[in-house]
Amino acid sequence: MNQARKPVAVVIGATSKWQSDGRNTKLAHGDVLDDSDLPVGIRWGIGGAVAQKFAAEGFFTVLTTRTASNASALETAIKDQGGDCMTVELDLSSADSISAAFATIRDVAGDPEVLVYNAGYLEGRDLPPEMELLEYIPVEMFDTAQHIASRGPFLVAKEVLPAMRKKGQGSFLISNNSSSLRGRKRMTGQSLYYPRVMMRTLAQVLTEEYSEHGVHVANIVIDGLIDSPGTRALPKAQEAPEIVMNPVKIAEAFYYLHTQDRSVWTHELQMTPYSTKPSY
Repeated sequence: MNQARKPVAVVIGATSKWQSDGRNTKLAHGDVLDDSDLPVGIRWGIGGAVAQKFAAEGFFTVLTTRTASNASALETAIKDQGGDCMTVELDLSSADSISAAFATIRDVAGDPEVLVYNAGYLEGRDLPPEMELLEYIPVEMFDTAQHIASRGPFLVAKEVLPAMRKKGQGSFLISNNSSSLRGRKRMTGQSLYYPRVMMRTLAQVLTEEYSEHGVHVANIVIDGLIDSPGTRALPKAQEAPEIVMNPVKIAEAFYYLHTQDRSVWTHELQMTPYSTKPSY
């Protein structure tokens, strides 16, 4: 399918739980939202913006999602912009699904030059205030967070890093959040972000292991509320629009990291809106 043999960029989690018909959007607003009047760059959050950016820069972009239909509108948008892409179903809770997805990617598109790990989850958001303490968290809910934030990136790394190492180049970029900087209590309405610290640690380990082989690994801390149909409609975003982060500009940062000269690699990048204090 990658007939022009373009370099390949894979976006894990190309769609957003806050897109117009996303799970968080439905949970927060009770229904699907109309995004027809919103800029195409923000309709699918960070994953969609990153996918569009790399496609615009000449990459064959692979969109992964648990269900292909979730990415159909994004795939159409990229192709309408003149980009090349494909969608591959991938379930991060299944090692077999991850293995099968990357077998397809290698066969149809080729080995990735860039891997952007942008998977998110909403587990925990539906718990009421009286269930904020760890003792009330169902093990199954924690397991899902572990699959997405710790086990998932480990398994994905095993799929793509060998080829990058042999080639002597490539980028493995992890989209993370401020909960990766230190452990914090989960507040009502927030997902279970405990394992995000392990995601950051994995990035640090991979940096030490693979930098000398020419592979650029970076942990990107997105420290704020990301613009998307679901978040834009939240009261706090409407009351203080200056706190909302533009995913198109976030995507530019990911592309910048990939194109950095190897004499000046950045291994952790934190982005925070000007109007808020950075998390530590």
